[in-house]
Amino acid sequence: MGMPIRTLAHLSDLHLDLSPQSDASARALVEALQAEAVDHVVVTGDLTHQGGHGEYHRFRDIFAPLLDTGRLTFIPGNHDRPGDDAGCAWMEGNKVRTVETPGLFLVCVDSTGAHNRNYFASHGALSHAELDAVDAALEAAPRGALAAVLVHHHVLPLPEESFPERLATLLGWPHAAELPLGAEWLTRLQGRCDLVLHGHRHVPRERVLEGAGGRPLRIYNAGSSTELGRFRMFRHSAGRLQGEPSWCRSSVPEQPRTAGHNVRPALQYLVAQIGIALF
Repeated sequence: MGMPIRTLAHLSDLHLDLSPQSDASARALVEALQAEAVDHVVVTGDLTHQGGHGEYHRFRDIFAPLLDTGRLTFIPGNHDRPGDDAGCAWMEGNKVRTVETPGLFLVCVDSTGAHNRNYFASHGALSHAELDAVDAALEAAPRGALAAVLVHHHVLPLPEESFPERLATLLGWPHAAELPLGAEWLTRLQGRCDLVLHGHRHVPRERVLEGAGGRPLRIYNAGSSTELGRFRMFRHSAGRLQGEPSWCRSSVPEQPRTAGHNVRPALQYLVAQIGIALF
């Protein structure tokens, strides 16, 4: 009784590429977040498109109103690891770390690896030791706080969304697959956590798993926030979600990206690799 209702916004897969279009989409999202006076914002990876330092600096410039007030938490995704490997330092060398804000306990998990330096190897990886570290982190969650796990890669199978993803699955490659330990991980999280927030796939999804003691585990994929021009917002109080999340729209309408958005950096990566091999 009398506890304030706080808000949490979930964004992902911004893919900032220094183009005017991506800048405008990102700025519109920040304006919408400020207009909603959101208490805290999380971005679950792929802030950049090619892992460039310039792309990361653009993110910091655009999201400065939230970063400067301590209202934003982010983790790396596979697109943050090629190029300059901008995302390698974001977790300060840790695979698991925690962030506490009023009424909220965040467990940040880095599901990227050295293999993501290859632009085409987009899949994630976690070990049992890292799942153990998440368990230990959740043990420290204060009572009365909403507990959320942030991870980039999807934890359960999801439909392929592009020809390259379908081709990788057909060939038996892991590039489009969910985290190999994802199902086991969710079993361990049930009854101990409220939210699993992820990205990677650009079509938003949601799923609810029943948990011990009547504490459901809700899994949300944000999709690509810059493509969608919108984000989910959760309301919570005293460690409990208040109703269903709502979608908040920015002033920039939905703008699905074409295949060319990935073709150009893929070709650049191939040319660079050929150059390394020859010289």
